[in-house]
Amino acid sequence: MKQRDIQVLQEMGLTYWQVRKPEIFPNQEIPVIDLPENCKLLLITNDELNEHDAWLFGRILSSMKLTPEQALCLPLEAVEQVGEHHLTWCWFAGCQGAHPTGCQVLSSVSLHLMHNDPSSKKALWQQICSYDV
Repeated sequence: MKQRDIQVLQEMGLTYWQVRKPEIFPNQEIPVIDLPENCKLLLITNDELNEHDAWLFGRILSSMKLTPEQALCLPLEAVEQVGEHHLTWCWFAGCQGAHPTGCQVLSSVSLHLMHNDPSSKKALWQQICSYDV
């Protein structure tokens, strides 16, 4: 299933199911998520973003000189399915895990917690700036 299809299902409030133990089904093909060429930042979070979170995410993207069209959001479990990509950034918000190769990794608390915690915003900004050196 393509990433866009997964996002459409999520926006409709429908659940996307994934086989957690694919070795049980040896003939089952594991789907690959090929990110669009314009995707430069992948936000990895298991949280559903509300309107306030989306606003904060947009502000952070803007400070990084990125547009919302250049970012996608995936749950942690789907990251291992990422195939071809042109990512610059991989941001783990409220979770940790393996990241796609060749991108700069950011780690923070979830966007829900970041709203009222200036120190977590500062820590994220310091990580972003550390790559500009």
